[in-house]
Amino acid sequence: MTVASEPFVIRALTADEAAARIAELSAVLVDCVEGGASVSFMAPLARETADAFWRKVADGMAAGTRILLVAEDGAGAIIGTVQVIGDLPENQPHRADVAKMLVHRSARRQGLGAALMRAAADAACAAGKTLLVLDTVTGSDAERLYTRLGWVRVGVIPNYALMPNGQPCDTTVFYKSLV
Repeated sequence: MTVASEPFVIRALTADEAAARIAELSAVLVDCVEGGASVSFMAPLARETADAFWRKVADGMAAGTRILLVAEDGAGAIIGTVQVIGDLPENQPHRADVAKMLVHRSARRQGLGAALMRAAADAACAAGKTLLVLDTVTGSDAERLYTRLGWVRVGVIPNYALMPNGQPCDTTVFYKSLV
């Protein structure tokens, strides 16, 4: 799957491509954490930790339990990511989790987040999924984006996670029906 939208392209990587491009993927993750994004990692995020995370993602892709979509700039550099995770209990074959929607700070406010989320929904639908779930920091730009894209807000869990600086943050849970 490839979606072109000047000045970027959204496409699914193969597991081999993801493994070969770990340095680029890690650069986006490190940048997002340095910018204060609460995406499961604390600051400062060591490059080795980020690399290990992306190796696990590539392994999941090879096992067929994850889809990794990337946004590439005009030069082909990775500037954003999103994952569709289908490794769920056997009573939930119809749904997937959306995770790690990341956009490098230098590439924000160009529609990448919305394009990545639309591509994630398309990829999930193509994989036979009919329901998506995600969570995000309450009050964040991402929460506003998901609302604009038609995701349904389920509720807020107080003090669910920590921001990269260690401050507790509330988390909003969303779902989107694909049928």
